[in-house]
Amino acid sequence: MKRIGAYIALAGVLLIVLPYFNLSIMFLSQIDELGEATALAIKIGLILIGLILFFMDKLTTKKPQ
Repeated sequence: MKRIGAYIALAGVLLIVLPYFNLSIMFLSQIDELGEATALAIKIGLILIGLILFFMDKLTTKKPQ
């Protein structure tokens, strides 16, 4: 779950940053067609979900002592 969360959060960050360089992720560029505010909410949601998955794995994984 940790790795999946990291990838989801990274995708959210890339979706926010890449348009400043006139780039986009092709299969996720349809999010921008929903409107500026909605697209930003989805991108921030991706980051939050990714971070939750990332840190949830740290809490549930127990290290042997």
